[in-house]
Amino acid sequence: MSLSPPLKAPSVQAMSHIADWAEKVARELLKEELQRRWAHSQGVAAQAASLADILGEQADLIVAAAWLHDIGYSPAVAATGFHPLDGARYLRDVRHAGTRLCRLVAHHSCALIEAEERGLAGVLLAEFEPERPELADALTYCDMTTGPDGRHLTVEERLAEIRTRYGRGHIVDRSIERATPRIKNAARAITGRLRRYPTNGVPEFCR
Repeated sequence: MSLSPPLKAPSVQAMSHIADWAEKVARELLKEELQRRWAHSQGVAAQAASLADILGEQADLIVAAAWLHDIGYSPAVAATGFHPLDGARYLRDVRHAGTRLCRLVAHHSCALIEAEERGLAGVLLAEFEPERPELADALTYCDMTTGPDGRHLTVEERLAEIRTRYGRGHIVDRSIERATPRIKNAARAITGRLRRYPTNGVPEFCR
């Protein structure tokens, strides 16, 4: 895969365009060689965009993280074989992306649990602190309600799909089993916020 020179992350002044930038980066890294990951990323980004009313001023950040959460699978990015860490390092070191975006990618969908299984928890936490729980929950919800082909799934369907795809005893299977309560709690938190919106017309994350 031939890559053009990396697109630098938008400046703070251009944060409103970070999701557009993220889409271009994800397209460059995933579309040709990892078409299913690209389809999944498109679906996750669409889910994130659908949460705009409750995300408020954080919507662009979460949409950007949704586009980028799986770039660590790209052959141009993969280094350790643990895609949240590889993707976050690439965004930080090559694309010079913002700290919060890197944190969201590094910790998406309870990645710390899989990092523990891989003996990488200390490395992950040393390089990337977890992001605010309500933002992490939003990204987890988007990832865990989107199938590999980009279609919407229930959380239960998505969890079952992952475990079936990797097989019993695989490190991802073990990680997902441990993470299931947290993933379901994140999904419940987001769906609860969606039911309660609007509250005096002000998105919850802006209050």
